[in-house]
Amino acid sequence: MLRNRVWLTDITEHPTSEGKLYCCAIKDVHANRIVGYSISDRMTAQLAVDALTSAVTRRRLEGHDVAGCILHADRGSQFRARRMAHALNRHGMVGSMGRVGAAGDNAAMESFWSLSRAGSDGGSHSTEG
Repeated sequence: MLRNRVWLTDITEHPTSEGKLYCCAIKDVHANRIVGYSISDRMTAQLAVDALTSAVTRRRLEGHDVAGCILHADRGSQFRARRMAHALNRHGMVGSMGRVGAAGDNAAMESFWSLSRAGSDGGSHSTEG
């Protein structure tokens, strides 16, 4: 199977009665499932690194190698951060980013966020990047 060849990532914002929460998720394109995520009250590079660590750990526990896997993200500062680049290198992964204004290249993650909100309170949500 082609697992761990291409992963997508994105961050979304969820307003709560106590303030905003941010969720970064990582989706394996070929397995068509979320393989890692992280939640925080701050949208930082560490949020993205924690989601990546979650995904790598889960896949390794399942007996899969992630070396060579491409992680595609939008051009958000969290994904461009040095901390994220170091995390990708540490796991032998390759970072990929869309062109400026090319919203369609991460459409599968946007679709996931839309579906995940379908059962929520129906409030206003936005993705950040």
